[in-house]
Amino acid sequence: MRCAILGFVAGAAFLQTRAALPDPWHLLACALAAFVLLLVLRGSLRPACAACAGSLLGFCWAAMLAHAALAHELGKRDEGRDLDVIGTIANLPHDFGEGVRFQFDVDTVLDTTARVPPKIALSWYGAGEQIQLRPGERWRLTVRLQRPHGNANPHGFDYEAWLLGQGVRATGYVRPGASNRRLDAFVISPSSLVERSRDTLRARILHALDGKPYAAVIVALVIGDQRGIEQADWDVFNRTGISHLVAISGLHITMIAGLAAYAAASLWRRSFFTSAQLPLLLPAQKVAALAGASAALLYVLLAGFGVPAQRTLYMLSVVALALWCGRLASVSHVLCLALGLVVLLDPWCLLWPGFWLSFGAVGVILYVGVGRIARNEKGWRGALRLAARTQYAVTLGLVPITLLLFAQVSLIGPLANAVAIPVVSFVVTPLALAGSMLPAPVSTPLLLLAHLAIEWLAVALGWLAGLPSAVWSAPSPPAWLFLLTLLGTVWMLAPRGWPHRWVGAVSWLPLFALLPTHPPAGQFRVTAFDVGQGMALLVETERHRLLYDTGPQYAPTQDGATRVLLPYLRARGIHRLDGMIVTHSDIDHAGGALTLLDALQVDWMASSLAPGHPAVRKAAHHRRCVAGQRWTWDGIAFEMLQPSAASYEDASLKANARSCTLRISANGRAILLAADIEAAQEAQLLQAMPDKLRADVLLAPHHGSGTSSTPAFLAAVQPKIGVFQVGHRNRYKHPKRQVYERYGEHGIRRMRTDVSGALVFDFGADITVREYRRDEARYWFDR
Repeated sequence: MRCAILGFVAGAAFLQTRAALPDPWHLLACALAAFVLLLVLRGSLRPACAACAGSLLGFCWAAMLAHAALAHELGKRDEGRDLDVIGTIANLPHDFGEGVRFQFDVDTVLDTTARVPPKIALSWYGAGEQIQLRPGERWRLTVRLQRPHGNANPHGFDYEAWLLGQGVRATGYVRPGASNRRLDAFVISPSSLVERSRDTLRARILHALDGKPYAAVIVALVIGDQRGIEQADWDVFNRTGISHLVAISGLHITMIAGLAAYAAASLWRRSFFTSAQLPLLLPAQKVAALAGASAALLYVLLAGFGVPAQRTLYMLSVVALALWCGRLASVSHVLCLALGLVVLLDPWCLLWPGFWLSFGAVGVILYVGVGRIARNEKGWRGALRLAARTQYAVTLGLVPITLLLFAQVSLIGPLANAVAIPVVSFVVTPLALAGSMLPAPVSTPLLLLAHLAIEWLAVALGWLAGLPSAVWSAPSPPAWLFLLTLLGTVWMLAPRGWPHRWVGAVSWLPLFALLPTHPPAGQFRVTAFDVGQGMALLVETERHRLLYDTGPQYAPTQDGATRVLLPYLRARGIHRLDGMIVTHSDIDHAGGALTLLDALQVDWMASSLAPGHPAVRKAAHHRRCVAGQRWTWDGIAFEMLQPSAASYEDASLKANARSCTLRISANGRAILLAADIEAAQEAQLLQAMPDKLRADVLLAPHHGSGTSSTPAFLAAVQPKIGVFQVGHRNRYKHPKRQVYERYGEHGIRRMRTDVSGALVFDFGADITVREYRRDEARYWFDR
């Protein structure tokens, strides 16, 4: 059975790497092949046959669920037009400052010709204080929708895959108008009851902890809603390796289930203080198992049914079922059953780090703790030694996968966890749960005590996170090195007596030798990121790196740096930039500047920003962009073409007019980065330096707006490729149709980041182009 389950998981994981879904006939053939393999399960071939049959069934099952999920699509002609829908609020609404985000279950579409999916994700700008939304309410709304689309970048978050796993097949926003109105205060359904209960508990906690800095952490521990936690707090939790505790973890669920089982068994043995001999009717062990599993189920429902919570629930349920039926279940069978159930219900969970870290941690604990001979030490010293050995094993065991997923490992994680685990699990969580459940006179002091404990813990964690060597970072290892390191780690954690366990540590040595990749000598590489409606490009030479613009700001704590640039740079092992250019002050170009200056070492920054701009004050060395500036890195020539020094004295100029325009060239190949210059600046360049405009690749000025890319300018540049960094269905309608067609009329190959994802240009003897959405195609892209 274990081989079949592992094969099932492998088959489901393989499907998530496919660019297209198999057709029904191929699925039928796979299912028949699996059936044949099951018929020949015998002898020494039994494990191999079971694994092959399981992989085929896992592939077929995941494909069928994917077909069913993708069948609900928004009609292309219904994108961008107003639609009246009636439905219920399906989850906890999240206030993001400018409005509220929520999922909406559509019951009725008033326009019968429109094709709207049954579940959509909406933003209601301006709602929040004026309009209070609660789960389970039925509303009539006027919405404007689009098909699922997210930024597509290497090492970035796949928003489209996340939406698919959530069952959401369209996103959009609520249009203002009198037709938006609440029809029913509550629509009874199992999911509505659960979400309304979570909403009630969240409201109680936030009311009792109004204005407290870590109220969102208490909310996360009680109901699993982590969306309110500030990015700065997440940075501390990640650097100290305790982010797994800031959620409803397996330890918390096991603790609650154990308390419920103990209480139920104690009362049952005493027959609930009656004369009835209840243990004669049903053994107390079975009652304890039922009570523990039921308590775990309720707590997991409140947690939002995340992967770590699901894993623990299924493991506890299997153990409870084994106790109820009088059968002893091996630990490996329990873990495999939980693994299979999680993937059976949600094949897309395989795409997320939480799945691998959750099951990886339990697997390590079982590997080092089950079936080994050890002294049975009792008392607090024995418990302390056992906890230390377990933490040591988990820390070492998860290093390869943590480095693969996050390109960094917390070195002070064991120490931080030694303090945080008992505080969060045995002090904060019980107080928070009791405070959220008990009546008002008692609840507030308990919640305040829980918050006080978190505050004290945060002080210690902040100090640990600030240590220079708190985190070890390295580029994400290639597949062969990851497997080698994983095998070596298993060897290191083998039981005592295993020959030469120290040899396992040798497999880690290549990790310390990993360095960020570079273009070959005399060549350069330009990566145009898919940051939505904004601009950000990384220029790399053999020994230098320059960032040209920093992407937009999406929300007060979310920008192009946090979502796209930093995950990419960390995965590449890049922690220092030789230079950074912020072309002008528009928020879609300068949105991530402060975040990058905080997170990375930036040797110098050039910009056209005003002297008082926060990024200018933050930069270690700042210089103004001025036409005529030149420098050479590794044989690659950089030259600033705009703005002129005199433009800074003209107060009437817009920020776009002072955009830092940069030309990069080597070996007869060049790229022109024109930021947001407009027709007037193009004319100035044509007059002042027409001989310097020639380039093979042109970053379309002002994202392809109607005020730029004049015919004369394109004729002077003569690009082979025009790059449009634009957001999907952006409100500016960039690139403008006439401008986009103009590029085509000049014979220019047109490339858009909203269509191709991130674009990578390698400038050598020839120019090679890689498109992320084509090279890393998945079946859910642009669906």
